[in-house]
Amino acid sequence: QQISSVCLFMSSDPSAIIPADPAPPCMIQVVGVGGGGGNAVNRMISTGIEGVGFWAINTDAQALNKSLAPQCLNIGRELTRGLGAGGDPDVGRAAAKESIRDLRTIVDGSDMVFITAGMGGGTGSGAAPVVAELCRDAGCLTVGVVTRPFGFEGKRRSKQAEAAIEELKKHVDTLIVVSNDKLLRIVPENTPVTDAFLVADDILRQGVVGITEIILKTGIVNVDFADVRTVMRDAGTALMGVGTGVGKHRATDAAVSAISSPLLDFPLKKARRIVFNIVGGLDMGLQEINEASEVIYENADENANIIFGALVDPTMNSEMSITVLACDFADEDVQDVEEMDTSFYKARRMSTKSPLGPEATSVEETRKAITRGFKKPGEPLSPPPPPPESKENPKKKRGLRKFIGKLFG
Repeated sequence: QQISSVCLFMSSDPSAIIPADPAPPCMIQVVGVGGGGGNAVNRMISTGIEGVGFWAINTDAQALNKSLAPQCLNIGRELTRGLGAGGDPDVGRAAAKESIRDLRTIVDGSDMVFITAGMGGGTGSGAAPVVAELCRDAGCLTVGVVTRPFGFEGKRRSKQAEAAIEELKKHVDTLIVVSNDKLLRIVPENTPVTDAFLVADDILRQGVVGITEIILKTGIVNVDFADVRTVMRDAGTALMGVGTGVGKHRATDAAVSAISSPLLDFPLKKARRIVFNIVGGLDMGLQEINEASEVIYENADENANIIFGALVDPTMNSEMSITVLACDFADEDVQDVEEMDTSFYKARRMSTKSPLGPEATSVEETRKAITRGFKKPGEPLSPPPPPPESKENPKKKRGLRKFIGKLFG
């Protein structure tokens, strides 16, 4: 008879016996609300995130039929008859309240819930705050990861987005907001529109993956759920940056890229709470962890509560990745987002040309630009050292060769 191994502790409590292959230390759910949130969930599922449960919530039954999420919920079936919210946040809010009992099943047993949505529409703007309120009231660590709409989507949608973000902020512990307009300064001109929206979805994915990996993956310097909860509980607006590096200075390159992400709305230095995670291959050295950590510490508030983790991932090969989550900013430090007028794109066309150049069109190039500070794939992260100067006089050297040639010629 095969006996499974267990870890035993000196305790009379049976719950202190931990199986050799335990379940994840906490239950994490990712809830995509509305069309934008559903697309972000599809992106996360297609790239593979382990140890996380997924839900897709929408008033549009047709959109849910195309969802990759294992668990879907069509809210407000009596109110909308599965036809959507028509871009009206009030309809999205009413639909969520109609399905309040069904929504409670999402939070049952959950420790942490990510709510992802595209703000400005009907379902995402209206229903996301209702879902967040349920989760937080149930004691879950609740994190919102949302996008602001593109300027070309109109002022009405922009105003709806700002109102929804303010409402969502009241019901989440931490809120990460990504501005789609900032993506326009990175995405090359020739990028197809579908690929441009994939980049926006991928930014939301990075926000969720960066935090869940810190919790779920055991590292050489481990960060557990309690550490993350300490930083993120009642933290308000947060900034999230992801940086990668390769080559000799990969640690500092990754750290600098993470804290200077082009998607950040204001400086990291004002954050009073920070958690960051360093991931590298089998060749990652202690000195590199120290170098990367120094960059973060030097650019944080001197009294900030900082928690960091380090993880070895053999699939990283020669690359290093750093995820930084900074939160707990004073209200005066959070700048108001500049409102774009209708002539914004015409006036800023030249200044917003992608640093990647006109020939770049792939999503992968854009993604690497965000995390590597606009260094093209294959470009060295630091200039090669100049060749050593020869101590020999070049004229004398040429003369010697000529003499030898004549002698044996």
